[in-house]
Amino acid sequence: MHIHIGASQTGKAIKITGSRSLTLRNILRVAKHVKGMDVIGIIDCHSPEVLQELKELAQNGYLQELEEGGLLIDGLTLIPGAEIEINDEHCKGPIHVLVYMPSLATMESLSAWLTPRMKNIHLSSQRMYGSALELQEFVKNAGGLFIPAHIFTPFKSLYGKGVDSSLMEVLDPALIDGVELGLSSNTEMASRLEELSPFTFLTNSDAHSLEKIAREYQMLSLKKPSFKEFKMALQGKNGREIIANYGLNPYLGKYYNSVCETCFEVYPPNSVNCVKCGSKKFIKGVNDRINELQGTRTSKVNRPPYIHQIPLEFIPGLGPKSLVKLREAIGTDMDIIHSSTQSQLEEIVKPAIAEQILSARNGELSVQIGGGGTYGKVILNHPSKSKK
Repeated sequence: MHIHIGASQTGKAIKITGSRSLTLRNILRVAKHVKGMDVIGIIDCHSPEVLQELKELAQNGYLQELEEGGLLIDGLTLIPGAEIEINDEHCKGPIHVLVYMPSLATMESLSAWLTPRMKNIHLSSQRMYGSALELQEFVKNAGGLFIPAHIFTPFKSLYGKGVDSSLMEVLDPALIDGVELGLSSNTEMASRLEELSPFTFLTNSDAHSLEKIAREYQMLSLKKPSFKEFKMALQGKNGREIIANYGLNPYLGKYYNSVCETCFEVYPPNSVNCVKCGSKKFIKGVNDRINELQGTRTSKVNRPPYIHQIPLEFIPGLGPKSLVKLREAIGTDMDIIHSSTQSQLEEIVKPAIAEQILSARNGELSVQIGGGGTYGKVILNHPSKSKK
């Protein structure tokens, strides 16, 4: 539900740091036929060029607007969204939020509303010059969904930069539909904050390249794939719900550990100087920030399981060519990750790699902790028995 567009159909940049191969049509193809997704969120649909391309697809009969919201394209439901940066007078630093709209018309109204409040409406993740509450009220009045993004990362997030200790410093909790955890945290970690008890947890990839689509995802129980049903799942209404969150082991995320800003050595808690270079500047990791924020009571909400999922590109020894062969023989990444057998895998890859894929499915791979903008990595042939 958090996929960026790198370039428009005319080649103009949308997400500056995104791959230029992240075009709308490439995303739709890869999400459906390579990754095995049923519902996705593209969060740069406020950009006029992206909106125009979506409208052209509708005019050509390739895209159908669903009665209950959402856009049906080749059997895939797209929930149009936008990522917006907030940094008003109440913020301690910039915060990124995700906004989802039910239709092209409502997304167009959001784009028009944002245009005079942004320096460049054509680009992704731009700062909105206005208050967070003003944005929340507009989104809710337009029938949209409001979700703070990657809430613990050290840069441009709610708890990483935006507030001292509580989301209520900036946002109205009654107008929040869920929160996105980000790659360096999981349900257990986020549940240490009691004020997050009312909110559904989302696990999304924040994909800046095609291969990163479905790096994290959630399994939903819906009657049909639509905006209305997705909203009901966030609210846990009428049997609609999130069945499971699939995400990286937080150790694999780029910001789990605090590290020295100069040499990226791990910064022990309560340290004054870097033990390696002596610098006093450090990037506070997600784990240390959550420990800093948590109170004496933690959330006791009964939540769906958080399943530590290793993306196929993280599997040691599984190169791009072998991955293509696996997809050709078995199907989508969802087929490979969740249901392929050892014999199926070993027809394509070496037994050791097949074993790594099956161990990843069962949460039995050890990982090296990441931090300071560097991903952790899977340690080959060192299975861990933790199955959180």
